[in-house]
Amino acid sequence: MDSIFAIGDVQGCNQQLKQLIKKLPKDSKIICVGDLVNRGPDSLGALRTLKALQESGQAECILGNHDLHLLARDAGIRDPKSLDTLDDILKAPDRKELIDWLRHRPMALYSGKENLNTLFVHAGILPQWSVTKTLELAHEFEKVLRHKNYAKSLVEIYGNTPNQWNDKLKGAKRLRVIINSFTRLRFCTARGVMEFESKEGAGDAPKGYMPWFDVPNRKTQDAKVVFGHWSTLGLLKKKNVVGLDTGCVWGGQLTAMSLGKRPQFIQVLGLKRPVRY
Repeated sequence: MDSIFAIGDVQGCNQQLKQLIKKLPKDSKIICVGDLVNRGPDSLGALRTLKALQESGQAECILGNHDLHLLARDAGIRDPKSLDTLDDILKAPDRKELIDWLRHRPMALYSGKENLNTLFVHAGILPQWSVTKTLELAHEFEKVLRHKNYAKSLVEIYGNTPNQWNDKLKGAKRLRVIINSFTRLRFCTARGVMEFESKEGAGDAPKGYMPWFDVPNRKTQDAKVVFGHWSTLGLLKKKNVVGLDTGCVWGGQLTAMSLGKRPQFIQVLGLKRPVRY
C-alpha cells in the first residue's frame, strides 16, 4: 500500500504545506481534512498546490468552514471578515477554475482499504450518525454544491438553528444541520444538540455539553475518525479519534499523520508572526 498521510488545517500556509510534503516519504498520497484557505499569507498558492496534487492523483481535500466561506464570497453572498486572506484568489486569473475545483471536493471521506476503517471529516460527526449515514449526508450536500445553482443553497446554510438532527428535516434546515456538523461542531450534548459559541479546549465544555467525540455510544466509535478544525485541542490522539489541527496559522505546527496500525506524525513549524482572533 502506498504511504497515505492525513494533513491538518493548512489555512493558506502554502510554504509550510510544501515543507511538510517534502518531509513525507517519496510518492506519498495525502488527505487534507479541510480549511485549505484563509487567515494564512498565501491562500492562492495553497489552493493551486493542492489542486495540482489532486489532479495528479496525489491528494484529496475535504471542505471546511473557511473553504465554504470562500465559495460564498466568490458567489457574492457573504461579506469579507476582518482576518480574511482570500482576495488573492478572488482576483486571480484562474479564479473560476479554482472555485469549480473547490466546490467539487468531498465533505467526508472513508477508507476501508487494508483494514484502515478510517473516516475523515473537517470538524465533527453527530453521535447518532453511523459511518454509512455520515457518507450519505455528505453526498447530499456535495450534490447541492455541484449543481449549477449552488449559490442559492449557500445563502441558506448559514445559521445556528436547528441545532439537532432529525431524519424528518428537509430543505435548508436539513442542509444547515449537516454542514454545521461537518464544518463547525466542537461540543454537543449526549443527544446531539450542538453548541457553536465555545472555541476553547475539550476541558472547557459548557455545562451539559461535551466534545462530540466523547459522547457515549456514538455510532462511529468503531471507526477511526480523523478531523481538524479545533486548534485549541492541539494534536489529539485518542482511541479511534485523531485531531490534526495544530494551529499552523496561529504559530503552532502543520501536522501530517500516516495511516495504518502504527501512525507516524510529521510536523513543520507554523507561522512565525501569527494573526490573532
